Amino acid sequence: MRTLLFLLRKEFRQIFRNVTILRMILLMPVMQLLILPNAANFEVKNITVCIVDHDHSVGSQRLVTSITASGYFKLALATPSYRDAMQLIEADKADLILEIPNGFDRNLVRDNKQTLFIAVNAINGVKANLGAAYLNTIITQYNAQLRTQWIQPTRFGPVSQIEISALNKFNPYLNYKVYMVPGIMAFLVTMVAAYLSALNIVKEKESGTIEQINVTPIRKYQFILGKLIPFWVLGLVVFTIGLLVMRFVYGIVPEGSVFLLYGFAVVYIFSVLGMGLLVSTYAETQQQAMFVAFFFIMIFIMLGGLFTSIDSMPAWAQVITRFNPVRYFIEVMRMVVIRGSTFDDIKMHFLAVIGMGIVLNGWAVLNYRKTS
Repeated sequence: MRTLLFLLRKEFRQIFRNVTILRMILLMPVMQLLILPNAANFEVKNITVCIVDHDHSVGSQRLVTSITASGYFKLALATPSYRDAMQLIEADKADLILEIPNGFDRNLVRDNKQTLFIAVNAINGVKANLGAAYLNTIITQYNAQLRTQWIQPTRFGPVSQIEISALNKFNPYLNYKVYMVPGIMAFLVTMVAAYLSALNIVKEKESGTIEQINVTPIRKYQFILGKLIPFWVLGLVVFTIGLLVMRFVYGIVPEGSVFLLYGFAVVYIFSVLGMGLLVSTYAETQQQAMFVAFFFIMIFIMLGGLFTSIDSMPAWAQVITRFNPVRYFIEVMRMVVIRGSTFDDIKMHFLAVIGMGIVLNGWAVLNYRKTS
């Protein structure tokens, strides 16, 4: 125990001696939590649409007004020439083209049907799909309004209507920040813990002090614990800062237990630090450690469910996510903060992350060799 205390004193002195790194550790999460949730918005707006109106009737003008008044679309061009509209699509200055044929209003009244044409700029697949879906919804609503106006209730009897009352459980106002902030907090804790631990042992190798440590009677597990515990503490400090920003900047109060969040953060940081220390035992230079850590962190983040739902991933990707600790932390943060889940709801997450932490840290201890 005394040997471990001396190692911890040494590590903390090295951390506090580098004021620049310490400021980055404490300020970086705050800046990213202030910027990322406001930028990462899943709601697509400002979709530029070109209207090619061959009819110029009252009905077509009402349809155009409904589209532009929805708040999702921005009119880029209103022209009778489809070629002019297509030039904007090819120049990437427009996302959609809506072509209204000649006789649109007349055919609706006479034949009770009409066909519209939509061309979509599919370079940005997400924006294209959502934009086309929004436009189809607006046209459908416009069509329903016309049918309601044309039906004569006194002649055909009362019109049946179905009213739908929706309740948005857990996030009643559909505020995307409530969904994104807990996930981004998990991302920031991962970045800080994994990178710093990955560079730790390699720094000793490059400075030559690792040789001095190797000739001492310090045991391998004591050395690894001495490297792990300081960044364990720093990871919890970053997590605390994130909770404070979440509470006082975004007004998000966890529905579940804060102590449960800290309990899971403790085992999660233990697991991520094990991954960083394992990388550090294999790498010979800090550059190697940074590239390897970046490689794994990018995979963990992209397959963690932060930006893409895991259920929508291919089957093989969903299997990989089972071995991804970031996936479990993001799920637990959202479950406890938004839904108010208890320990019984996340106990399998606990077991999975604890198992990963034991494997990774045990591997790091076994892989570290005291060679002179």
